[in-house]
Parts: sequence; structure tokens; C-alpha cells
Amino acid sequence: MLAQLPPALQKLHLPLRLRLWDGHELNLGPTPNVTIVVKDPQLVAQFTHPSLHLLGSAFVEGRLELEGSISEVIRLCDELSTALVDEEDEYLPTRTVHDKKADAQAISYHYDLSNEFYQLWLDKDMAYSCAYFKTGKESLDKAQQSKFEHLCRKLRLQAGDYLLDVGCGWGGLARYAAREFGVRVFGITLSKEQLKLGRERVKAEGLENQVELQLLDYRELPQDGRFDKVVSVGMFEHVGHANLLLYCQRLFAAVREGGLVMNHGITAKHIDGRPVGRGAGEFIERYVFPNGELPHLSMMAARISEAGLEVVDVESLRLHYAKTLRHWSDRLEGNLDKAAKLVPEQALRIWRLYLAGCSYAFSRGWINLHQILAVKPFADGSHGLPWTREDIYR
Repeated sequence: MLAQLPPALQKLHLPLRLRLWDGHELNLGPTPNVTIVVKDPQLVAQFTHPSLHLLGSAFVEGRLELEGSISEVIRLCDELSTALVDEEDEYLPTRTVHDKKADAQAISYHYDLSNEFYQLWLDKDMAYSCAYFKTGKESLDKAQQSKFEHLCRKLRLQAGDYLLDVGCGWGGLARYAAREFGVRVFGITLSKEQLKLGRERVKAEGLENQVELQLLDYRELPQDGRFDKVVSVGMFEHVGHANLLLYCQRLFAAVREGGLVMNHGITAKHIDGRPVGRGAGEFIERYVFPNGELPHLSMMAARISEAGLEVVDVESLRLHYAKTLRHWSDRLEGNLDKAAKLVPEQALRIWRLYLAGCSYAFSRGWINLHQILAVKPFADGSHGLPWTREDIYR
């Protein structure tokens, strides 16, 4: 049976073991700490070109099993793919029209899985976005509270401000801003499950007079400049390249002159926004974020500027997101038995690969996370921002 394996595979030197469906084993290097169990004989021929999409899909579909630390599995599968797959083999997804129906379906697919499932591995406020580590040693809960604080300070929130939270999730940031900074918040989401729990938490904290959460598409936002500040966390990744300008125009029209707009989201490595290679982008498109399209920082900044907003501050939190995802992955791995009772087996397999894989991707620089602060200038070009950043750190 081992003779059927591609010769290139047998020449590798990785701490990886292959176990075939008939029990035969092949060590690809000394002291293997990860085992790929091939259950489908047809996979053997495909191991001449083991893209990350092939390996991930086979695991999701139960055609192979993975034994060992999930983070180590991801690292070794990347090294295996790097050795045997041409880096120039790029996946170019078929772009989907991002209309209201398609976007709602995509959001529901990802976020309406199970609130209880997300609670297993997110922080207490269920912030499903990059945390902010001041030292790198904080707990996940503390780092997410620091992220809320960092965003609010960058927005220079003041008591009485009216804040628009686009893609508010379960409302953690909205509640924090209302509670700690005394602002009113209007939050929107396309996830019915998020909205339900978010409203419950607003009520439980007695913030109904300050926080209003609605099921609303960004294209339906009021365009009368009623908001003092706008925050959008983990949102523009779902908008689509073709709609980025429209999205930024909606935010421009929603905020008053002199108001600030914060976009916090994942950005692409490549300037043209194409996904990462060797099949990783294809896997995410198919199983995790259908219709998701990451813009490069330059693309996002260009659309913000074209809409009439002025970019005034940019910060990369790439390594912060690698650490955040590692926390999430470790917490999920520690609760696999509970998770298996909340979501289908295939969904759990997807999420195990996704969290560990994305942590690896951020750590390697395949993708980035940027906070982009912009201002809507007054007619004469002025704005009220301080001359330095010093105030946000005091």
C-alpha cells in the first residue's frame, strides 16, 4: 500500500505520520507529533497536490481524521502543502452580487449557528472580533474590554453622543460605550440570533434608554447626519469589493459634519484583494464566510476617501488577532464534548480548522487587521480632532 503514495510525499522530512485505511503507516520524519488518518483510498492520488482546501475539505467531510494538537496540525499541513503545491496556484473566487438577500443569508449562515456554541469560546461579552492586548499576557476577557476602551477613546466619545454601531453583533461594544462613556447607541445587525441575545443583555443591564438594537441592512441607514460617531467592527469584510464605496457613502451620510467614523476589520495581504493561496481562501469561501471579500488597506482607504471622509489614523492589530484566535481555538478545543452537543459534527470540524487556521494565518502575515479612523470634515475643511494622539492614552 505504501508504494501507492506519491514519491514526493515519501521524501519529505516532517514530524508527520500518515496512517492508511488498512492500518499501514508512513512517518514523513522523525518523532511524528501529528497523524493524518486517510479513510478514503481515493485521497491517496490527490496527495500529489495537497492544497489546504483539499486537506480541510477532506477533514470536514470525514474522509480523513487528524490526530494531535490542532495548532500543530495546521502548521504541518501548511508545510506539507508548501512542499508540494505551486505557490502560483491561486484560487480566484467567483464574485457574488452582494444584494440584501445574499448578504442576509451569508450572515445568517455564519452567525446564527448557536449562541450557546459561541459562548463556549468567546469572552463574557461575546466580542467576536480582534481583542487588544496591552502586554500580551492578559486574559481574553480583559483584552476584549481593552479593545472596547481603545475604540471608544479613538472615537473621543463624550456623554450624550449618539453612536452608530454597524454590525453590532451581540451588543458588547454598544453596552460598554453606553455604560462607561454615557452615550446613546443605535446598533444594527443582520443576525436574528445575535439580535435576540443582544436585546436580552441590554435589558438585563438596564440600558434600554441608551441602547437600541435593530435588524437592519447598512443600505437602509438614515442618511440625515444624525449620528455623532460611527463604529463598524468586523463589518466591511462582508460588504464585497463592488459595494465598498456605497458602504462608505452610507456611513458618510449617517454621521454629522465633524463626526468620526471608525472601521475595524480584516484586510487582505494582496493589493488586488485576492485570497491567500494554496487553497486556504477557497476553504474559507466555501465553508466559513460565503461571499466574504477582504479588501486591501489601500482599497479600503481609497473608498473611504472617495466617499468624502478623511482618513486620520491607521493602526495594524495583526498580531493581536493571531493571539485572540489562539485564545478562541484553545477554548473551543477544551470544550469539544459540549460543542458536539450544540452544533452538527461537520460544523464543529469547520470551526476547529477555521479558528486554528486563522490564528496561524495572522501570525504568518497572510492577512491583517486594521483600525481605520476617519473624520467627516466641516465645509471649510476643518475638524475638531486633537493635534496628537496623546489624549487616547491618558
